[in-house]
Amino acid sequence: MATTKKADEKHEGFTAEERAAMKDRAKETKRGSRASKADTEQEVLAKIAEMADDDRLLAERVHAIVTGAAPELTPKLWYGMPAYAKNGKVLCHFQSAAKFKSKYATLGFSDQAALDDGNVWATAFALTKLTKADEERISDLVKRAVS
Repeated sequence: MATTKKADEKHEGFTAEERAAMKDRAKETKRGSRASKADTEQEVLAKIAEMADDDRLLAERVHAIVTGAAPELTPKLWYGMPAYAKNGKVLCHFQSAAKFKSKYATLGFSDQAALDDGNVWATAFALTKLTKADEERISDLVKRAVS
């Protein structure tokens, strides 16, 4: 006799947060490249404004640092997260702690970022607060990533 899963049984696949991120990405993909840089930046700023205070403050600083260090990057949403693209490809992104119920927010870099350094290097950085020195380090990383 075949059994069927009950609707209330725990799903062992993606989490609700991961499914929401995939839905966000599907919407972003459908929109395609029709939006202007100003429009996509407004979407990023709106997404940041929705964040909880701790995440929002970090995201606002990261946004200012990234756009200041590399104004040629295009702010856009990527899986519902603030991201920054070069030639249409995401170079780096901010992930709020709340996005996937994480301990801390992160600043991640894609394989498009020119951060290669020997055989081992970091592609994501945990963020809990930002000092002036931290902001300078992020600025330097972004400038290097774009080069």
